[in-house]
Amino acid sequence: MKKVVNSPRAPKAVGPYSQAQIFKDLLFTSGQIPLDPETGAVVGNDVKTQAQRVFENLKAVLDEAGASFDTVLKATCYLKDMEDFVDFNEIYAHYLGESLPARSCFEVARLPKDVLCEVELIAYIK
Repeated sequence: MKKVVNSPRAPKAVGPYSQAQIFKDLLFTSGQIPLDPETGAVVGNDVKTQAQRVFENLKAVLDEAGASFDTVLKATCYLKDMEDFVDFNEIYAHYLGESLPARSCFEVARLPKDVLCEVELIAYIK
């Protein structure tokens, strides 16, 4: 009934979890952080650069599952510093601005590998 999704174009999971799971026609991604898929290294020192890498990683997972940014229903965003909200939103809008999914955005004390942002998505499969 459920199916694991792993894209070779997105970073491998850094723990005991998958990049995403499909259940029926819904896709649930794990949180993506700004890791280079080839090296596993954190990309960038600013939130815009890191957010762009996060969304490119998510795009790879969505593509692998047969979904797209147009089919995203819900985004959950985590920021290390809410002062980065405007800059983060600029990148977010580039990828998800037209589909306008429901969204939550939180400032958190710390993210894996001390990155500045992390995003997880729920989408439907076309």
